[in-house]
Amino acid sequence: MKKLNVSSKSDDWRARRLSNFSNDSFVLDGVKVASVEGFIQGIKFPEKSPLRKQAFQEVGIHAKLLGKQAHNKFVWWKGKKIDYGSNRHHRLIAQAMEAKFLQNKGAAMSLACTKGMVLTHEVGSESPKTSLPSKVFCKILTEIRKSL
Repeated sequence: MKKLNVSSKSDDWRARRLSNFSNDSFVLDGVKVASVEGFIQGIKFPEKSPLRKQAFQEVGIHAKLLGKQAHNKFVWWKGKKIDYGSNRHHRLIAQAMEAKFLQNKGAAMSLACTKGMVLTHEVGSESPKTSLPSKVFCKILTEIRKSL
């Protein structure tokens, strides 16, 4: 079975569009976010933090770098503090990813074009502090693809 390595640096247009770095804005629970990466990094900051709002407006590496200022112990959403790296945290990211694909036809078409492919995310050694482990990321993408 053919594989597609999802990465913002890929030569394959589908892989770049599926990346959390892609510039695909969406709204989740009334909050507008510029990218999934902006969401992932923004929720690392308490809800009243100006860094949270800034991260929600960022795309790609700019969002990722901003998130490095966070403590990575908790994430915050809808008035709740959630343990960083927990299943609940990953489900929240999955909701954001699903919103991206449901609200951006081009992104959804890119995902649909990978039907029959195994999605991977091999971009070097993975930090133990990552918000979204590669296996979880690819599982979420695959589940969203099935539901489209």
